[in-house]
Amino acid sequence: MSARTNKPHEIVERALQLSRADGCVVIADEQSTANLRWAGNALTTNGVTRGRTLTVVATVDGKEGTASGVVSRSAVTVDELEPLVRAAEAAARAAGPAEDAQPLVADVPASQDFTDAPAETSSTVFADFAPALGEAFARARAGERELYGFANHEMVSTYVGTSTGLRLRHDQPNGTLELNAKSPDRTRSAWAGRSTRDFKDVDPTALDAELAVRLGWAERRLELPAGRYETLLPPTAVADLLIYQFWSASGRDAAEGRTVFAKPGGATRLGEKLSELPLTLRSDPNEPGLESAPFVIAHSSGGDQSVFDNGLPLAATEWVREGELRHLTTSRHSAGLTGLPLAPAIDNLILDGGEDRSIEEMVANTERGLLLTCLWYIREVDPATLLLTGLTRDGVYLVENGEVSGEVNNFRFNESPVDLLGRASEAGRTEKTLPREWGDYFTRAAMPALRVPDFNMSSVSQGV
Repeated sequence: MSARTNKPHEIVERALQLSRADGCVVIADEQSTANLRWAGNALTTNGVTRGRTLTVVATVDGKEGTASGVVSRSAVTVDELEPLVRAAEAAARAAGPAEDAQPLVADVPASQDFTDAPAETSSTVFADFAPALGEAFARARAGERELYGFANHEMVSTYVGTSTGLRLRHDQPNGTLELNAKSPDRTRSAWAGRSTRDFKDVDPTALDAELAVRLGWAERRLELPAGRYETLLPPTAVADLLIYQFWSASGRDAAEGRTVFAKPGGATRLGEKLSELPLTLRSDPNEPGLESAPFVIAHSSGGDQSVFDNGLPLAATEWVREGELRHLTTSRHSAGLTGLPLAPAIDNLILDGGEDRSIEEMVANTERGLLLTCLWYIREVDPATLLLTGLTRDGVYLVENGEVSGEVNNFRFNESPVDLLGRASEAGRTEKTLPREWGDYFTRAAMPALRVPDFNMSSVSQGV
């Protein structure tokens, strides 16, 4: 009998029973996905997948400290369960004391649905979306444009059990839609993306209408040189930049002088004003529409993540409050090491505090500037300043006297998101968005559009 024919909570309990280590954490991830793909105004593929991954963390106490061993495997059969547990124990005994060792988390109330079957997705998640997509194809053909893209929905049920008595479970739905419209000669391209939990709040016909407008803007082409331009960054671009900032906000790295959030002498920039705008950057596992795991799920240790913290409850955290840096990410170990408050990373990110203005209203208030669609191929240049480089893609538009006057060439940019927060002169309405660059890793984001008076377009790019 395969492990997949057993209930996940039973697999967790059996692995814990087999453990001979001083401590044990077992994580079972049950995953199902459904997807659609299309090209040239026609569906090309669709599919559904199922899978399970089992992770065992063994901890072994010794005279010099506690060691840990972590082993993860997929498609584990019942016969392979004990060898998996023994492999984790062997890895722990072969390792030296773990730097991040802490007592395993205890005394967290059990999830009431811990013994329930895992949640699953299926092709029925597209029951309303697929017919609407067909309508979008028809409209695109009539408008002489071609639609390409994909829709993906994933459901992951995670079960966490520990030798200290934790029995926790979290169901995480995650959906993404990316739609690209092209002119028949492929010289013009426009992109739109959405993040969703269930595909009930995405309208492909509305997205197609948005892309049709952008392709119309691109009928007039202008060339601009590199330079600094007043630039309107849409929510998707703001998300890509601030997610990278979030990933770089390690408390330990800052205290050790390795990041933009460091000060000389082992201090950090906590309490420093990063923006004159009253912007608040925050995470909340209970944020409506962006709900994420309410406890730590760590399949490995590294940076400010620790397997010893599995099951640690998470709470709403303000990373930046009204422009002031308030928290950096820490594990229990790195918090104790640095003296910083405990603030584990949370799997969503929200920036609010701007004006209740749409990006269209911000365009109407622009005398001359650039309107971006999205960013991609973002890479770090200098961790000390968090200088990033990357490219614009799928439409950069010139705004003159409150209206879009045409499309311009793409650019390579060089900017630091921390520096941008300090220079931004306007923030619009916060809305759910899909980051273009990081959409495979981080999808739960809500951001406003930002106006930056002097965004650095460092060179011209030949990309579409």
